[in-house]
Order: sequence, then structure tokens, then C-alpha cells
Amino acid sequence: MEYSPSLAASLKTAAGWTLTAAATGLGKPRMLYVGSKGQLYVTRRDAGDVLMLTDKDNDGKFEDMIRVADFPGVHGITVKDNHMYLCNSNQVLRYAVNADGTLGKVADTLIKDLPSGGQHPNRTMDFGPDGKLYISVGSVCNDCKESDKETAALLQVDPVTWKRTIYASGLRNTIGFDWHPQTKELWGMDNGGDFRGDDWPPEELNHIVMDGNYGFPFAYGKQEVDQTREDPVGNTKENMAKASHPSVIEFPAHSAPIAFTFFEGGSNKGNALVCWHGSWNREKPSGYKVELIKFDSKGNATGSEDFLSGFLKGDERFGRPAGVAIAQNGTVYISDDANGVIYALKQK
Repeated sequence: MEYSPSLAASLKTAAGWTLTAAATGLGKPRMLYVGSKGQLYVTRRDAGDVLMLTDKDNDGKFEDMIRVADFPGVHGITVKDNHMYLCNSNQVLRYAVNADGTLGKVADTLIKDLPSGGQHPNRTMDFGPDGKLYISVGSVCNDCKESDKETAALLQVDPVTWKRTIYASGLRNTIGFDWHPQTKELWGMDNGGDFRGDDWPPEELNHIVMDGNYGFPFAYGKQEVDQTREDPVGNTKENMAKASHPSVIEFPAHSAPIAFTFFEGGSNKGNALVCWHGSWNREKPSGYKVELIKFDSKGNATGSEDFLSGFLKGDERFGRPAGVAIAQNGTVYISDDANGVIYALKQK
């Protein structure tokens, strides 16, 4: 469905926020990154490119668009030390960032052997507070026991040697992850499995720690055993579940979390946003909104509330939130990859 102002007018924001369509006609925009001068970078997996959007007259809308990189299947994006890092299902490239925000013509290939994409090829990555690069690698299939230990995992990469280790495992597809701005602890949203009914397994918010296992494919949520699975060789699925880290908060099955990021400042500092891309295999649709995940002063997740909703009315769906980025001035950008739109939300 194409974007229309009337559809956008039906969207509901959290109290105290206003919504505008900052860019339209973008095809299928996915992950977002705000540059040092306020420009917005957008990866487009299907088009295989990266766009740079610029608001030259400061009217809240991006009127200038430049394609700054061509990279088949590009999805993940981050920037560090004046270099942009991009990844697709099996490669990580690095580009120098020019003074005008464009990228150097020649990229360094840093990694070229990430696991096969399979069912979950949408890699994401970011640098942690420790200076290391973290890459999320989803499972190859829906719920099989992975033969490659680097799948259904979060990888940690040394940016000096580019050697990588498994930071956490048992994560079916944690596309969205970020570090709490005060505690520096890592959190992520994991996608539960399909074909287990409309209401199970749940989507889950996890507190991700080094060497932690989060249960997949034997358990979901708070150590709930997947009884449809056979026992692993030499063990039982019940034992595997008991040894896993339970989720912190569970959400409706099949809502499909994509991007997840913390507010670094402002009145929501320490809270986070998650984009629910929306269900495709649930009788009553779920997701199709952006939600605020609330954390207390000690960095503990306590609950959630809608931040941007209205993409779903009954069983009618007209948008799918995918990417989120928060600018230094507090503006929140949300990509809708069903309508080719970037929304901008600002506090009144």
C-alpha cells in the first residue's frame, strides 16, 4: 500500500509528541542512522543501497536524497571514528565518511564469511561501550538445531584483529539490540518461532550477558520448554531450558520486533523504543506499531506502552515499522518499509 496523508493522519502518537512524514517514496527503507550533521542514512536491503537524506532548509522534511553506497542485501549500519560500517548476510564493509557525509568510493572488506543467511538474513551490528563490534546472526531456519554455532547468536568482534567470538547464544533472531545509556548493560528483542499456534512462543526482551544462552531452539520466554522438539543428543530439552536465561518481559507472539534503541537523553533517557514489524502467520494480527519499553532508575525493564500506533485497525494493516533512530535533538525517526516512508516524531 502506498503512503497517503489520510492514512498518516490516523496514526496515534504518545502524549506530547507530534508526527510528520519526513520522507516518502523510498521503496522499502529498513535500518536508520543519524549522521553527525543531522543527515539520515537509510539502508534498503531490497534495492541493495544506502541513501543519505538531508533537510537543507530545516523544515522538518528531507528534500535532498543521495545514494551513497551500493551493496547487495545491505541491512545493518553503524558509524565509528568517521567510518561507516555496513553489513549484509555474510559481509561487513567499511567506508570512509567524507566531510559532506558521502562515503568513499572504495570499501574495506572486513568480514566476508558470516554464516549463510537462510531464513533470517537481516544482520544488524553496532559498537558497544567496550569498543568492540557486535553482530546479530539469526537462525538459518525456523526452529532447527543449528549446525553452525555462529547462527542464532550474538557475535563479538575485535576491531583490531577482526577475530570474532560468540558473545551469547540461543537467540533465534535478535535484530534489535542496544546498551542502556546509564548501566551500559546490553538488551535485545528476540523473535519467537513460527508454527506453534497464534499465542506461543512469545516475543521476548532479554538482558544479554556474555556467555549467556537464551534457550533457542529448546525453550522460549521464561524457560518454557518447546514440547514439539526432540531431546538433544546426550541431554534433555528440560535440562537445556533450565540452563538458559529467562526473558525479562514477554510480548504477543509473532509481533516481529525489528529495531530497538535506547533514548540517550531527554525526558525518556534510559527508556527504549522497539519497532514491531507485525505478524504474518497469526489469525488475529499483532504488532504493527512502535512501543516504548520503560526502565527504572536502576536500569531494570518494568513495562511498556504504545509510542506510535494506528497501523493496524481491526485486521486491516497499512504499514510496517522497521527501523528507528534518535537524533541528538531528540527527534525520533521511524521507517515504514511497507509504504516507503520515514516518519519524524518530535516532542511538543
